[in-house]
Amino acid sequence: MPVEKNWLSVIGNTPLVQLSRLFANDRGIQVYAKLELLNPNGSAKDRSAARIISEAWDSGLIGPGSVIIESSSGNMAISLAAICSYLGMRFISIIDPKTAQQNVQIIQAYGAAIELVEEEDPETGEFLPARLKRVQQLLERIPNSFWPNQYANENNYLSHYEGTMHEIVEELGHVDYVVGGVSTCGTMLGCANYARDHGLHTKIVAVDAEGSVIFGGPKGSRLFPGLGTGIIPPFGQTKFMDYAINVSDQDMVAGCRLLVAKESILAGPSSGAVITALQSIMHKLPIGSTCAVILHDRGERYMDTVYCDEWVEKQFGHDYFKTKG
Repeated sequence: MPVEKNWLSVIGNTPLVQLSRLFANDRGIQVYAKLELLNPNGSAKDRSAARIISEAWDSGLIGPGSVIIESSSGNMAISLAAICSYLGMRFISIIDPKTAQQNVQIIQAYGAAIELVEEEDPETGEFLPARLKRVQQLLERIPNSFWPNQYANENNYLSHYEGTMHEIVEELGHVDYVVGGVSTCGTMLGCANYARDHGLHTKIVAVDAEGSVIFGGPKGSRLFPGLGTGIIPPFGQTKFMDYAINVSDQDMVAGCRLLVAKESILAGPSSGAVITALQSIMHKLPIGSTCAVILHDRGERYMDTVYCDEWVEKQFGHDYFKTKG
């Protein structure tokens, strides 16, 4: 029989693999990695982007020739650019000067347009509100345009409710801890709601970057996109996690490098944060616990940062590799 699936149909159902080397222990704790980095466009954002677009398409809100406009400078933009290209729609990505040039090139490779916001919002000092304002301006100006609104669209977290968490539970049968990063908070909110609605005792461990305000900490600078934000997103305004852990940029890099050294998995900084966060609480976990960590995106997009020794030394000092081993 000929294969008639398109690549949109293979989003999700990502592998779950045991990290037996990285998390070797004598307490019977098992750690599994949900490889969201193996989605077609390399990240968990494929799930939310596909569901948001699919629901809007089926509802008649968009169709061939529509213009999709979203504030994103990373994985969400890449996923939307690919999906819109395939479905015959235009995509405009609203970015700011902090956007990695490699991400810009990938977005443009799919034929998407880039709209650069150069000045921060004067009230908050953050680029995100300024980018969202630009979205609204473009929506008013461009006919047949649509805003996915990844920050408040319920299809964001539902894609992980019905996808990511359902798949983890279905494969493992029982899971005590699920550990993942937050930005829009869609992934972990979906996991938390699934656990609640199905009467599971699974603990949700949400991981954020130091300098992000999602968990209520002070606002500060952050080196990496895709984790944390300078304003609390709508999905993060209600506490849904059992544990909240902030991870420094340095420890994100250490987690990434440890993951590739021990398990030969090349992942991005949000995954490194998740690895470091779980390591920090391993000694507190009950004997025999089963854990799932969500590895959000792959590492090839960070070869000039996370995996570049010169860049790491420039950011964190010449003693970084001595202190991190």
